[in-house]
Amino acid sequence: MKRSRFREEQIIAILKEHEAGVAVADLCRKHGVSDASIYKWKAKFSGMDVSEAKRLKTLEDENTRLKRLLADAMLDNAALKDLLGKKWLRPRRSGRLLYISWAFTG
Repeated sequence: MKRSRFREEQIIAILKEHEAGVAVADLCRKHGVSDASIYKWKAKFSGMDVSEAKRLKTLEDENTRLKRLLADAMLDNAALKDLLGKKWLRPRRSGRLLYISWAFTG
């Protein structure tokens, strides 16, 4: 995901300017952002102070990290299930497990 060039403090300061009555077009010119960014920030950060915005960012980062961990665990689980579904033989002499592939080529 693309990182914003504005920190949470800056975004909230821009939104407070808008709440004080500054027009969106003026804010866009002053800060060099699009009006879509202003409205997106307003939907996300409206009514928050800086500490709440930082907490939101921390929770979003943790959520992303946990989703990545879950995806890795699910891949490991699928690989283990795949291995358990294979045919294995134990030879009499060596005692080692051998994987027997029943797929024929040709």
